[in-house]
Amino acid sequence: MPVKNHIALPPGSVVGIFGGGQLGRMMAVAAAQMGYHTHIYADEAAGPAIEVSHCHTIASYSDEECLKNFAQEVDVATYEFENIPVNSLREVQKLVPVYPKPEILEIAQDRVAEKDFCNELGIPTAPYWRVTDLETLELSLNELGLPGLLKSTRFGYDGKNQIKVKIGDNLNDAWNRIGGGPGVLEGWMDYEREISIIVVRTQNGDVQCYDPVENEHKNYVLHRSIVPARISSDTEEEAVIAAKNLAVSLDLVGVLAVEMFVMKDGAIAINEMAPRPHNSGHWTIEACGSSQFEQLIRCICGVPLGTCARNADAEMQNLLGDEVNDWLLYLGDPAQKLHLYGKGEIRAGRKMGHVTSLKPLSKEL
Repeated sequence: MPVKNHIALPPGSVVGIFGGGQLGRMMAVAAAQMGYHTHIYADEAAGPAIEVSHCHTIASYSDEECLKNFAQEVDVATYEFENIPVNSLREVQKLVPVYPKPEILEIAQDRVAEKDFCNELGIPTAPYWRVTDLETLELSLNELGLPGLLKSTRFGYDGKNQIKVKIGDNLNDAWNRIGGGPGVLEGWMDYEREISIIVVRTQNGDVQCYDPVENEHKNYVLHRSIVPARISSDTEEEAVIAAKNLAVSLDLVGVLAVEMFVMKDGAIAINEMAPRPHNSGHWTIEACGSSQFEQLIRCICGVPLGTCARNADAEMQNLLGDEVNDWLLYLGDPAQKLHLYGKGEIRAGRKMGHVTSLKPLSKEL
């Protein structure tokens, strides 16, 4: 079967989204505003995206028959989180375009491959060592000589599967903490702050960046994003150049979030990247002419980019766990913009929603 035409999809076309979480929910809302239908493919029926989507498929991400049927019912496909099997995306790609392309996801799923890619482009990261067992972990830690952060190479997010280690620690316990490997040992970064940049790129290579945001975490989970970030113009320029370089070198079509450390001297080092809309970009819904979610839909549907220009300063706060119980207070404040994700069970640290507050621009764009 020939691949469907993917240039300038007209309203009424169907956007397939792998994953049923809150990012998929906001993608579906943005798509609907532009006249597109969405079809969610998820492995559980309780996802926030399902209740706002045109239709859905609930099946394993490795179910070949369901993947084929899904591909035949959509005009383009994307994904809202990284833990989708790359081979499943490749099967769908045989019938319909998938953006960002599976090769990008394959890099982003492996922390070592991700850092290798950055370093090959001359973009700095923390020093790192691939560790495959306790012996290579001990050798790498001795070579580092300083405290480091041990992470699983795959399936780690929001602080999961990672632990700070130093010479003399019980490495067996640390190894079990990350699931028994394989892993990566990263040198501990004495950074001043963490920032992220959302970069968007179309099928014809047009590329834009949103302003860098400063991120604050609580127990390794993003708690607050503030824009503009408190960084120098030189640091901002370096960060934007790095983000665009990554997007172009990856041949990105869609959205790429790039998390970076900012050192005390203003230098940057890449922490992680995610080829999808990102938690730290939620502020773009209210503070920019086109949100990160709208830009994704534009990119994958072959529509020209909107604007990433910021029309306000902003602060986005995640509502984690029972913080969501203050929803009425936020709704009662006209300066706050509340987004609830429709999740039923409240758990400590679970992202239940977010709230964004806007202020007048503090600097020229």
